[in-house]
Amino acid sequence: MSARVLVVDDQPLIRQAVRALVAAEPDLEVVGEAADGLQAVELARELAPDVVLMDIRMPGVDGIEATRRIAADPALAAVRVLILTTFEEDENVAWALQAGASGFIGKGTDPDALVDAVRTVHAGESLLSPHATRVLIERYVRGAGGGAPPGGGTGSPTEAAARAALAALTDREREVLGLVATGRSNDEIAAGLVISPHTAKTHVNRIMAKLGAHDRAQLVIAAYEAGVVRPGSA
Repeated sequence: MSARVLVVDDQPLIRQAVRALVAAEPDLEVVGEAADGLQAVELARELAPDVVLMDIRMPGVDGIEATRRIAADPALAAVRVLILTTFEEDENVAWALQAGASGFIGKGTDPDALVDAVRTVHAGESLLSPHATRVLIERYVRGAGGGAPPGGGTGSPTEAAARAALAALTDREREVLGLVATGRSNDEIAAGLVISPHTAKTHVNRIMAKLGAHDRAQLVIAAYEAGVVRPGSA
């Protein structure tokens, strides 16, 4: 079954280029385009795409707020948001991850990498560049992204609140969370802890359930907020 994709960007040329690239793949289908965040949310509700390719910086409702609205809508629980960004280390990407995005990829990336990213997110995995994620989350935690996020959202919970949420985790789950925050895949976590990949995945899923995280990307932020991983230590 084809992955159904909604392309969101305020620049028509980029929308057309991304649409042509995605539509050329036999297992991907572009079901719509949106020029701003408000239209993106409306079309997501109308079309129920599998993946939304979302720009961040748009007039009116930006990509961060649009991502938050999509992630918060129970009817859109199966919709995954992949952020398309010009600057992969922009702290605004951290806000998008906190809002519920499943990952991010640069607009200047190789075309094959972009379509593979759509497939990865459609398969239920998060797409995070460990280096870029670490840099932008460190900025976010230190305060570069720590005020009110663009789009008028409520922002991040305090470190104390994040630590309180982590009290529900076992010691092993805290260990796994720390590895997730440093960009380790389930296979890498399994190898490091000498457990099976299936057990590693089970730990990650339980952590997400306990913390109420939308996906793996939000676990990265939770780990930094709670001090499981400190900026500069990963």
